[in-house]
Amino acid sequence: MGHDWVFDVLKDLRAYALTNDLPALAQKVEEALRAAEMEIGTPGAKDGKRPKPKGLPH
Repeated sequence: MGHDWVFDVLKDLRAYALTNDLPALAQKVEEALRAAEMEIGTPGAKDGKRPKPKGLPH
């Protein structure tokens, strides 16, 4: 399982924010999801390889 649970929690929080008209929170969760993908890797990746970082947005 590794870090997959982090993505599950963030996706649930994003869904909650969107359902409850909390757009600023939903946006921050999107940012957190992108950061998690950069630092942890792609959800469900079993080979332990992380994608090459694309760099942080300026």
